[in-house]
Amino acid sequence: MDLGITADALPSDWQAARLLGRIATAVGPVPILIADGIVYDMTAAAPTVSMLVEQRVLDETLGTKLGTFEALHAGLDLLSPIDLHCVKAAGVTFAVSALERVIEESARGDPGAAAAVRSRLEGIIGVGLQQVVPGSPEAATLKDRLIADGMWSQYLEVAIGPDAEVFTKAQILSTVGWGAEIGIRSDSTWNNPEPEIVMIADSSGHAVGATLGNDVNLRDFEGRSALLLGKAKDNNASCSIGPFIRLFDDAFSLDDVRRAEVNLLIEGTDGYTLTATSSMSQISRDPTNLLKQTMSEHQYPDGFALFLGTMFAPTKDRDEPGRGFTHKVGDRVSISTPMLGRLVNRVTTSNLAPPWTFGISQLLQNLAGRGLLSGSGH
Repeated sequence: MDLGITADALPSDWQAARLLGRIATAVGPVPILIADGIVYDMTAAAPTVSMLVEQRVLDETLGTKLGTFEALHAGLDLLSPIDLHCVKAAGVTFAVSALERVIEESARGDPGAAAAVRSRLEGIIGVGLQQVVPGSPEAATLKDRLIADGMWSQYLEVAIGPDAEVFTKAQILSTVGWGAEIGIRSDSTWNNPEPEIVMIADSSGHAVGATLGNDVNLRDFEGRSALLLGKAKDNNASCSIGPFIRLFDDAFSLDDVRRAEVNLLIEGTDGYTLTATSSMSQISRDPTNLLKQTMSEHQYPDGFALFLGTMFAPTKDRDEPGRGFTHKVGDRVSISTPMLGRLVNRVTTSNLAPPWTFGISQLLQNLAGRGLLSGSGH
């Protein structure tokens, strides 16, 4: 974990933003709130971020002032800003990524076959998919046409059908934060980052804020079979969130999420660079719909984090012509948008990333040892 987060990783208006996060300290993880540029230890109000959100104690006057961000940032050891939240993800919520998922499936996870499949699919659909409202009569008509052409896919079902794809991305407490290494499977040869906005919701499904995330994607595994989704998505260090949760208030709302432009920069040690932008205005399902579908027949008593999906699907060749992009160890991945800041991680393989050893049992033991559990009421 890198120390010393700088102001350029924070929202452009960070001194007016309310930012919720977690830091590692000698005694254990500590929830912090940054308000008006001041950092507060919120342990006295509640010992976890989940409890702070659920108990509505997001008031800096209930915390202990640590000092200004300028004075403290060099020593802040950031963790992922969530703790007990379940980590969910919505897939195939943008037309561009939906087409790429169909391509992965039709190519059977072979990057060399992707170009021919892409050309055929674009010839059938053109650019019309992004105008289709999921679950609409127009979507049903398009489905019939694609079936007739032998190009229907389970990915298109969740892209334009009535039901969104919502899956569990990562285990509770397993996510990594700003500056940490992020992992891809060591046996994957076709993969990419997935820059996304992540909604943070309480147990009622009410969104309290948003942050940035990297939902690492293994195109070869998922392309071979959608039944490999769990193996493709849930691996050591494969989910990054941060740097902070920006809380909704008069200066930042859900409409800002809907208008956001999410930027991606990949810088390889081999000199390769790739830039891309995802526009949230092109999402096929509104964030409120995705939150509702996540909660439709399940409960999350500690709240949940929901990745909203990405339109990023890189096709720029890295090595051989026609094989597109894949990660290499050492890649520096930066995901940013002005109102949420910048999330930076460096790529390694999941078997070489620091192992996940601090789970729910360890957290409970730590909090109990610090005398923080009695009377928490959660």
